[in-house]
Amino acid sequence: MIKIFLQLIKVSLLTSLLSLMLFGCSSYENYKQVTEDLEIPSQVYRADYNKVWQEVMKITNKFDREVYNQESGVIKTRWMDNTLELNFADSFGSNDAVKSAQFKLIINVVKGFRGNKEVSKVTVFKRQRVEHDFLQGWKVIRSDGILEKSILYRLERSLAIESKLQEIEEKKSKEAEKNF
Repeated sequence: MIKIFLQLIKVSLLTSLLSLMLFGCSSYENYKQVTEDLEIPSQVYRADYNKVWQEVMKITNKFDREVYNQESGVIKTRWMDNTLELNFADSFGSNDAVKSAQFKLIINVVKGFRGNKEVSKVTVFKRQRVEHDFLQGWKVIRSDGILEKSILYRLERSLAIESKLQEIEEKKSKEAEKNF
């Protein structure tokens, strides 16, 4: 009786393990979109918070800002139309053209420390929505991530340029001081 019971337990464990191995990977596909949505582009910069904030404000000058608060480190833009860009990008794909498309940016700048040096982390989130026809209404879709990454790249480059300019100014002032 005990042998039969132990064999039943072994068989049930083997079948559950086999089913987990067979169907476990396929269930990941169901949750893949959730994990990709949670990956928000961000980058840490070795610069003080005020300098990073000023550069982010320069970069986002062309966007219509709804909220920008330096103390909380948040910049939010209004909904902006990008129907032409989205239709052009999808024109070579299999998707149908959209009636209208809009996006909104949410940028977060956070002050931190790495060792005894001040660093700033910038996170850029793009919320994209499309409307195929007026009956369906707006549908939120995943961003392609290009705009977010390009903003972070532009920020990195402008901070590097500012750092080099500051170095040059310091050298000039030291030379002027030495020659005086």
